[in-house]
Amino acid sequence: MATLEEIKALLGEPPFNWSDPAPWVRLEQELGVCFPADFRQITDAYGPGVINTQVYLDHPGHPIRNLGEEIKESIEYWLEEDSAEFLPVSAGSRPGELLPIATAMTGESIFLRVPDGPAAPWVVGVQEMDSFEFVLHEMTFSDWLLAYLQGKDVTVHSHNWAPDRPFFEPLT
Repeated sequence: MATLEEIKALLGEPPFNWSDPAPWVRLEQELGVCFPADFRQITDAYGPGVINTQVYLDHPGHPIRNLGEEIKESIEYWLEEDSAEFLPVSAGSRPGELLPIATAMTGESIFLRVPDGPAAPWVVGVQEMDSFEFVLHEMTFSDWLLAYLQGKDVTVHSHNWAPDRPFFEPLT
């Protein structure tokens, strides 16, 4: 699994550095899931912001860019849009469903697939709205993000948005 240090080496020092677990605990209780540690660690470090002017991250403790509100609105959107047309399984927070956790300026929705069981891993899925293609990446969020930052093909492409090097801009 990619480490926060590997992410920092590409994005620089994190500006947010959230340490209070209370918003995560509330959100996890509401959704009935325990987010993967790597996703929480990266989100706590960088907070709400945009990577390469493309990938938007939110945080459950932020009053405006609130991850919980974004997740709920996204699930509602996918349920209203009859997601069966676009997603291989339903959007939601139950085992096997796709939990929407980020968006991209280029029209992608980024999901974590909720594990079917305690031994199953969390993996990343990306819905590409231009082609209506859904791609499941059998990797953790930190591995997916590191691959994105390195310019590898993980459905969302960074090389067009950060030709010199990856960067992070905080959103307030």
